[in-house]
Amino acid sequence: MKGEQAAGVQGLSCHDKHGTDTPEGAENRRLPFLIRRDGTWLYRGSEIRRKAMSCLFGSLLTRNAQGAYLLRTPFESGLIEVEDVPFLAVELDWSGMGRTQRLSFRTNMDELVVADAEHPIRTVWDIPPEACPEGCPPYLTIRAGEGAYPLEARLSRAVWYELAALAEPGACQGVPCMGVWSCGSFFPIARMVVDGCGG
Repeated sequence: MKGEQAAGVQGLSCHDKHGTDTPEGAENRRLPFLIRRDGTWLYRGSEIRRKAMSCLFGSLLTRNAQGAYLLRTPFESGLIEVEDVPFLAVELDWSGMGRTQRLSFRTNMDELVVADAEHPIRTVWDIPPEACPEGCPPYLTIRAGEGAYPLEARLSRAVWYELAALAEPGACQGVPCMGVWSCGSFFPIARMVVDGCGG
């Protein structure tokens, strides 16, 4: 399997023979990959249909200090384009309740991530409903990048609805809100509606 994966990566090599081979130059090179908003990986405009291959590339993805997405394979490194975030959270499992609740997410790359202080759920929550008519989807930190910018997964709509069903009243920075607990951390997901208004 490893040999097959290595051969696949080599087959997708897009090394620029006219570019510099220094690590700094390699990481400024643009590779012909695109990750669509729906999580689909494209190479030179064609979909990568083998899940094992996209999972392998996903495991080699990081973000540089400027927040750009960087793919580092055993053969080369370069920047790739990502429409939103590289991963989707497609399944939610939970146990416990309140502060002892544990939320576990599975991504479209079959990576399991438990929401906690190091893997927070990020939402644009402290805004009036009319500012985001269709709702602002939550994001989950999958792993740290090389600087301040993490790699995240956007929660699919089905998972988002499941998460909302687990929400309970709380407060964030003194603002009443609805949110969820996981591993002792509280994550706000929406403003609390008070007396029929946005608060």
